[in-house]
This record gives sequence, C-alpha cells and structure tokens, in this order.
Amino acid sequence: MKNRFLLLLAGVMILLVLAACGAKSQETVVKDLDETLSELKSYKAKAEMTLQMGSEPQVYEVEIWHKEPSFYRVNLKNAEKDQSQMILRNEEGVFVLTPALNKSFRFQSSWPQNSSQAYLYESLVQDILEDKEAKYNETEKHYVFETKTRYQNNQMLPLQEIKLNKKDLTPASVKVMDTDRNALVTVEFSDVEFGASFDDDAFDMKKNMTASQLEVPVMAGGDDKQFTVKYPVAELPGVTLADERVMNTKNGKRIVLTYDGEKSFTLVQEKAGVMEDGTYPVAIDGNPVDLGFTVGAQSENSVRWTYQGVEYMLASSELTPEEMVMVAKSVQGDVVK
Repeated sequence: MKNRFLLLLAGVMILLVLAACGAKSQETVVKDLDETLSELKSYKAKAEMTLQMGSEPQVYEVEIWHKEPSFYRVNLKNAEKDQSQMILRNEEGVFVLTPALNKSFRFQSSWPQNSSQAYLYESLVQDILEDKEAKYNETEKHYVFETKTRYQNNQMLPLQEIKLNKKDLTPASVKVMDTDRNALVTVEFSDVEFGASFDDDAFDMKKNMTASQLEVPVMAGGDDKQFTVKYPVAELPGVTLADERVMNTKNGKRIVLTYDGEKSFTLVQEKAGVMEDGTYPVAIDGNPVDLGFTVGAQSENSVRWTYQGVEYMLASSELTPEEMVMVAKSVQGDVVK
C-alpha cells in the first residue's frame, strides 16, 4: 500500500512539472508577440463590437483589412440602424466615408498610430509592449493581458483586457473598461487571417465608396426634419446647461445648446444633408477621432460627427482636446424637437 501511494504521489508530481513546463512566462509571450508583429505583412479580420455607453447596448459588425506599410480599411456597420462608416488609409491620406450621406472626408493624419484602437491587432500588441506594468495570466486557450489604454481621454477608459489565442497569437477578444472596471466596449474577433492577399485597388477610396453604397444606399431627401435632441451626460465640475435655442434653417431646425461655468462649450445639432458627390472628399484640418458609436473629425477647438442622419458640432476654446472627446462620447438621446 505504501509503495502504491508513493507511485501515485510521484505521478502527480510529474504531471505538475509537465504542466508547469507547458506554461509560458509573460516575458516569453511578449517576445513572441513582438516577433509576430515584426513579421506580419497583412491580415484580415472580422469582429463584433458592442458598446455599453448609452441606455441600450449597440452592436456593430467590423471588418478590418491591413497591408504594409500603412494601408487600412475598417468597415463599421450597425445592421439594426442601417448605418455604416468606413475608415481608409492609403498613399493619399486618411479618409472617413459615410455612404448613406454620400460624404467623404480626407485627413492628413498619423491615424491609427496616435491612439489605442480596440479592433486593430497591431495597436493591441503595441499597447501590450508599451505597458511595462501590464498584468498577465494564462488560461487553457488564451494568453490574457490587462493593460493601460492610449486613448486621448484615457481617464474615461483607462484599462483593457486583451485575450490572444494560444495557437497562433491572433486576437480573441478585447474589453475596454472604465475606472470601475465596467466593460464599455467589447470586441469579439472571428475569422482572423494573417498573411492575407488583396487586389491592387482594395484600398481605393472611390471603389470603396461605390461598393459601400450597394449595401447602404444613399438616404433620400424628405420633408421630415424631426430628430431627437441629444445631451451630453459627462460630468464637468461647475458646468451647466445655460441656454437651448431652436433656429430655423432651409434644411429644417438647428438646435444650439450652450453650456456655461468653469469651462464653456456649445453643442450644435441639425439634420444631415446628403453630399452631391462624395467621391471628391472634403479636406479636414484635424484628425479622425473614434467616438465609439461613430468616427468624428477633431480640430483644435471642435469635434464634428454624424450619427443616425444628424450632424453634431461641439465647439469650445476652453475644453482640452481630451475633454471634448469625453463630452462628445457621452452625448445621449432625450426629447424630440
């Protein structure tokens, strides 16, 4: 009996040693990620992105293409609300396309290098590489990192959990969390293909605008100019709504919200118009900014964006760029005007 017990104990010890040998250290996984990223020339991926920033979760289908040195195509589609946007980067610059409004904007920008991007693999790896205090653990199928984010407003979304598949280091999921560790943005990846091939015109702006409009037709004009007025819910100490004006324009109504206090700002909202020819992009002096639910344009003193057929402009000479993004991300629905 004693010999049998010793044999059993020895067997358990061997299994524990083998299990320990199979585990990878954080340093080893980080080194493998660095090597994988340096050798990666292209990839395609599909993902489902869920946003919890409003009263109801919003789900987007995301298709990501990347080709060295700096070509990108990110297609974001909310099937339920029948809206889509695309971010393109090619040798001519960075473009944001809104097919339903036949609108395209061009930026001379360093996007996506200037901030974290939850749906871009190389951005996630860079977040891991740069955070020397990143937490790490290993599960049966995944390597899991918790890192700081590099968002402009990372006070609002300071942390993220990144899961990587053990088999090939492809992304499995990302959770971007607030200060209370609530996941406000969740990205679930699928169909990740490293070393993908592309047609020569895969990142051409005009081709992608035309193809997108086959899926999301250009909005027809109409007499219905009603829309839901939205208010920011981000709390800025000492700042309150001082005035709400309704102005009549040739396209309907324009709502102007004025906030006063320690830092003042103005939020303008009106029904979006359809651009006559979106294949000639409007040049923007600024950078594209990911607001979660849409992609906007940020300049020194303003952020502009379009969402569900409504155009918004947040303007302030007193808010910092990070505060403007925080306020823009927090805009929520309320009363119909």
